[in-house]
Amino acid sequence: MTFMQSILSVISGGIVGLSLGLLGGGGSILAIPLLLYLVGLKNPHIVIGTTALAVSVNSYFNLIPHWRANHVRWKPAIGFAIPGIVGAAVGAELGRRLHGSTLLFLFAILMLVIAASMVRRAMRPAPAKAMPKEKPDHSAAAVEPHQTSTFPWLNVGISGFLVGALSGFFGIGGGFLIVPALIFATDMPFIEAIGTSLFAVGTFGLTTAVSYSLAGLINWVAFAEYVAGGAAGGILGARIATHLSRQRATLNYLFSAVVLVVAVYMLYKNAVALHL
Repeated sequence: MTFMQSILSVISGGIVGLSLGLLGGGGSILAIPLLLYLVGLKNPHIVIGTTALAVSVNSYFNLIPHWRANHVRWKPAIGFAIPGIVGAAVGAELGRRLHGSTLLFLFAILMLVIAASMVRRAMRPAPAKAMPKEKPDHSAAAVEPHQTSTFPWLNVGISGFLVGALSGFFGIGGGFLIVPALIFATDMPFIEAIGTSLFAVGTFGLTTAVSYSLAGLINWVAFAEYVAGGAAGGILGARIATHLSRQRATLNYLFSAVVLVVAVYMLYKNAVALHL
C-alpha cells in the first residue's frame, strides 16, 4: 500500500466508526465500498476478508461497555453464536467461490435493503415516556416472556445459523439482522438485543476472517489502519451523538441516502463487469 492509501484507510475506518457512534449500527455496510473505491484495494475478496476482521475487533471492543451495563444476555448470545459460526463458515466458503463482481453486485442489492430499513426505522414515532412504576409485581404472571424457564433454543439456533450464513457470505457484521432476530427469537428488550448482538457480530466476523485468512485474503496493514481509524471515529461519534440525540432521524435519512448512492454506483460498476 502507498502512503496515500494508508491515510485513506485510516480515514475510511474513521468514517465507519463515526457512523456507528452516531447511529448505533449500519456503518459497517460502508466498509467494503470505502476500501474498494476510496482506498483503492482491487481484490474484492481481500477487501471482504479485511473488513470482516476489522468489524469483528470493533464489535468485541464495543461489547465491553454493554457488558458492564448488564445489557448482554449470555445464554442467547452463545446459543445464537454457536450455530451462527457454522453458518458463517458455510457462507464465507460460498462467497469465496463467487466471482468478485457477482459478489459485489449482490452486496449492492443488500445495501439497498439496508437503506430502506434505516428509512423505515427513522420514520417510526419516538416511544412515549414511561409512566412512573408502582411497586414491582413478582408474581408468576408478571414475569416477562423471555424470563420463562423454557428457553427457545430451536428458534435461537435456526436464526443464528441463517444470519451467520448471510454475514459470512457478504463479510459483514450483520448487526442490522442480528438485533431483530434476537428480539424475534427471545422477546428480549431492544437495548439487550443490541448489547447481545455485538458478541454474535464479533464472532461471525472472526469466523469469516479466519476462512479468508487461511486463503491469504486479508491485507493486514489495511486492517490495522482501519481499526485505528474506527476506534477514533467511534469515540468522536459517541460524543457527537449525545448532543444530536434529537436529530437521530435526520442522521438516519442522510446516512440512508449515502448508502443508496453508493449501492447504485456499485450496481452500475458490477453490472457492467457482469455484462448485465
